[in-house]
Amino acid sequence: MVGFINDHRDQFGVEPMCAVLPIAPSTYFRHQSAQVDPANRSRRVQRDDELRLEIRRVWDAHFQVYGPRKVWRQLRREGIRVARCTVRRLMRAMGLQGAVRGRAWITTTQPALAPARPSDLVERDFTATRPNQLWVSDFTYVATWQGFVYVAFVIDVFARRIVGWRVSASLRTDFVLDALEQAIYDRRSDVRTDLVHHSDRGTQYLSMRYTDRLADAGIAPSVGSRGDAYDNALVESVIGLFKTEVIRRRGPWRHLEAVEFATLAWVDWFNTRRLLEPIGYVPPAEYEARYYEQAAVA
Repeated sequence: MVGFINDHRDQFGVEPMCAVLPIAPSTYFRHQSAQVDPANRSRRVQRDDELRLEIRRVWDAHFQVYGPRKVWRQLRREGIRVARCTVRRLMRAMGLQGAVRGRAWITTTQPALAPARPSDLVERDFTATRPNQLWVSDFTYVATWQGFVYVAFVIDVFARRIVGWRVSASLRTDFVLDALEQAIYDRRSDVRTDLVHHSDRGTQYLSMRYTDRLADAGIAPSVGSRGDAYDNALVESVIGLFKTEVIRRRGPWRHLEAVEFATLAWVDWFNTRRLLEPIGYVPPAEYEARYYEQAAVA
């Protein structure tokens, strides 16, 4: 409408056209003034422009997977005061949206045929009061142009921190064992005798090599008793985030090395910067650091 008036103002005049069109002359002149000098725009419009830059920065810095709630939480952590509804409004206007999960999980492992297996020490109660009390493990698959590759994770339940991971082109036990070794090495100074390692009934986790390594490290094995995804729901949830935020958004994948590099970057971000709702919208590393600080004071 303003453009129409600009195109015909010399012929008909502004006020006569505003008398016919549903726009006040003051509105038109205010708009024109703002076009000449941006400082004449309303405070809200100027504030929105500033917030758009901050929203874009946060969204880009976090793999472009944050929705309005997470962007708002991150802005607040940085001391930027803004209403959540404002962030949602601006992100919608900017065409920005967070990653949306698809199916929560897909079965990737087959139960072992051997009847003997460790007991279920967790029974779907994925809570921990300190680090290195309960670890959960599982792996998922990723389709590449060169065939499937498999990504294994070991997660400390207390802060949802990924303490071990490995990418492999083979389903041999070696790759889940390597992820376990990384976790043991990473936590070597604080692994206690009452640590429980929980997994599903996949043959890799019930293999003699894997169970022997757990025994050598003094870690108690636990295996889901029902044989479905809910028996290992916490690690399935993290794997769901991995598939949503990395694999589906950034594919297709050419080869194992591309998946491995992307996983490395995502794990570092997830542990040190990603805001997790279950632990109070802080990164896992920060949540653990708070625990150790409080323990030292006590």
